[in-house]
Amino acid sequence: MTAVSVPSTVETFFLASRESLGGRFKRLAAALWEDGRATDAALPAVPALVARLDADDADDVSKGHLALLLGLLAETSFPATGGEVHAAVRRGLGGYLRLVRLAPAGSPLSLALLYLLAHFPGDREAILAAVRDVPLEAADRTRLERSLRVLDPADPDLGRVWPSPAVWALDDAERGFDRAWIERLSPEQVVANWDNDTHMVLAYSGAKAYWAVTHDLPVAEEESAVIGDTLSDAPPHAPADVFRRHAGVFRCPGCEAGRLRIDDGGARCSACATAYPIAGGILDLSAGVQAGGVTDEATSDLLRKLAEMPSMGLYYESVLRPAFLRIAGSNWAGQVLPEVEDRYLAGHVRPTDGPVLDLAAGAGRWTSVIASTAGAERVIALDAGLSMLNVLRRRLPAVPAVLGDALRLPFSDASLGAVTCWNALQAVPEDAGRLIEEVGRCLRPAGTFTLMTFRMSADPIARYFQAGHHFPSRPEGMLLFEPHQVQAWLENAGLAVTDWSAPGTFLFATAVRKP
Repeated sequence: MTAVSVPSTVETFFLASRESLGGRFKRLAAALWEDGRATDAALPAVPALVARLDADDADDVSKGHLALLLGLLAETSFPATGGEVHAAVRRGLGGYLRLVRLAPAGSPLSLALLYLLAHFPGDREAILAAVRDVPLEAADRTRLERSLRVLDPADPDLGRVWPSPAVWALDDAERGFDRAWIERLSPEQVVANWDNDTHMVLAYSGAKAYWAVTHDLPVAEEESAVIGDTLSDAPPHAPADVFRRHAGVFRCPGCEAGRLRIDDGGARCSACATAYPIAGGILDLSAGVQAGGVTDEATSDLLRKLAEMPSMGLYYESVLRPAFLRIAGSNWAGQVLPEVEDRYLAGHVRPTDGPVLDLAAGAGRWTSVIASTAGAERVIALDAGLSMLNVLRRRLPAVPAVLGDALRLPFSDASLGAVTCWNALQAVPEDAGRLIEEVGRCLRPAGTFTLMTFRMSADPIARYFQAGHHFPSRPEGMLLFEPHQVQAWLENAGLAVTDWSAPGTFLFATAVRKP
C-alpha cells in the first residue's frame, strides 16, 4: 500500500455496508497493523483515520472500529510513549476527548475510546478531567486511571490490577504480604512487573472494546456471587480419615516408588521414609522431610497459617475466573455459563473402578459437581494453590484436599477411575503434553479424562489481546493451544477422544483410557 492510496482505503472502509463492515475493517487493520507492530503504511494512514473519527457524518459503529485501530497503532511503541506513529495518533487527542464526553457510557464507541485514550500517560490530567463527569463503570474508570499512571520507583504499586483495580479490596494482612514481596524485587524486576501489569490492563480493555465494536453490543462485567456464605468455619472432622480411604492409590512424589502410610500426623513413604504433613485438612505433598531431618512442626505451622488466608480463592471464583473466561474463551456475552460447564461434567465423567481425581481443583466449585456425580467418597482434589484448597476443604470437608504437582502426580500407575482437569491446562502451556501423559499413566483402562481449556483465537486482533495477559504461570504472555495439539497429546497418552466441542475459543473434550 502506498501513501497515495491510504486515504482512499480509509474512505472505502466508511462506504462499507453494515454487513460488510467487519470484513473491511479486518482488511484495513491488516494493512496497517500486524502482530503488535505498525506496518510501513500506518504512519501515512493515521491522519486520515483521525480525520474520519472526528467527522460528524460518520456513524458510531464505524467510529468505534477506528478508535480501536488507533489504539492498536498507538500501542506499537508500548511501553514507551515516543515514536512517530504514537505521536501521529496523539495529534487527534482533542477530538478523542470531545467524543468520549459525548459517547454513551458503556457503549462500544465509549469502550473503544477509553482503550485509545489509555495510551497517553503524558496527558493523564486532561484525560481524567474529560471523563470526570462521564458515568463510567468503576472497572472501566480504574483501568483507564491505572493505564495512565507512571511508575513511582520509590512506591511501586504492583499486582492486584487485573481485571481492574476496582475489584481488589485488601485487608492489612494482604497489604503487608504485597509489600513484603515487592520489597524483595530488584529495580529491573519492579519495572518489568509494572510494564506487565500495564500491558494486562490495556489488553483487557482492548479485548472488551474489540468484542463490543465488532458485535455492536455493550459488555456487562458481571461478577459471580461471592462464595463466602457457603463455607463452614469449622475444620474438617478427622481429616486423616478422608485420606486413609484412598491410601492404596497414593505413591510418594519424591522417590515415586513407595506407598504412603497415613496417620493423624500426616503421611510417610514406606520406601524412602519421607514425611508429608497434614494441616488444616490439607495433605502437603509439595515437599517432604527426609527421615532424620527437621521435624514437621515448622512446615505444618506455615501451612496452617497460609491456609487461614482464603481471599485469593474467593477472588478467583467470584471475580478472576469469570474475567479469565471472557479473555481466554471469548466469553464476553456469557455464552458459556457455569451451568453449561456443570452439565458437561455431569454428563461426561464416567469413572471405572477407583477414585476420581479433580486435577487443579481450584476453590472446589466444579469439584462439587464431580462429587455430586460420582459420590464425594470417591473424589480426591489436587491443586498447587494453597489458598484455593483452603476454600475447597471448607466447602467439601469430606473430599481429601492435596497440595501437589500436576506434572508428577502422586498416584500409582493405573490407579484412578477418572480424572478431570477443568480450566487449568493453560496454566502449564509448555508442559501440557507432560500433564496429559501423567493422566494417562494414572488412569485405569476405560477411565475417562474430562477437560476444559482454551485455544488461541483465529482473529489476529483478539489473539493479540489474549497473548497480552502476563499471569504468574507465564510472565512472557498467555499461550493457549491449537486443537490439533491437544488431540495429539491425548492420543500419545493412550487416550481415545470420545467427545469434542469448541464454543467461542473454549475447548471441551472427553477421552477414554485405551486398554
